[in-house]
Amino acid sequence: KCIKEIELHSNKNYDYAAGGDPLGNCKRVANILSMYPGLDNSDAAIVTAIWMLKQLDAYLWLKSNKHEAKTEGTGTRIRDISVYAKLIEMLDEEEED
Repeated sequence: KCIKEIELHSNKNYDYAAGGDPLGNCKRVANILSMYPGLDNSDAAIVTAIWMLKQLDAYLWLKSNKHEAKTEGTGTRIRDISVYAKLIEMLDEEEED
């Protein structure tokens, strides 16, 4: 099991950080979030937006480095962003009710 986890981490690290900082995705998303100090991180819509941001970062990283992903490609990332956007809309509507 540990070998499979190491392989998965290596492949995902390639997708998120090939040619850059291995923790680059975490740092890039953290930098963006630092611009919104008033965010309530216990809000489910905000949590979902952060997950969406992670997917957007992965998409932009893949495109900027012009490499093919080993786990989830750009099409999957865009579909994930679309799903998260719909979930955020649902959560916001639920909050309004």
